[in-house]
Amino acid sequence: MEEVPHKLVGLPAQPYGQWEEEAKRLIEQQMARRGISYKQLSRMLEDLDIYEPSDQINRKINRRRFSAAFLIACLRAMGVESIRLPQFKQEQNLDG
Repeated sequence: MEEVPHKLVGLPAQPYGQWEEEAKRLIEQQMARRGISYKQLSRMLEDLDIYEPSDQINRKINRRRFSAAFLIACLRAMGVESIRLPQFKQEQNLDG
């Protein structure tokens, strides 16, 4: 098999961990602000021709592994027109 030419060596295993948490928090905050359940979000996504059961959406969000497209679709389905991205400290790499 051919080696992937763009594979980066020496980077942390989870370089996007804090960003995944931020994306999860963003969806959850918007759901809470609007009083939207996972079941309701599932129905709202259907209006965008996205068919995912509420339990699958819940798992996807809670494991913090979803695409930017899913994030945007959820925000759009909830009627979010703008978002504020607060600054937060990046975790420091203690390995040196």
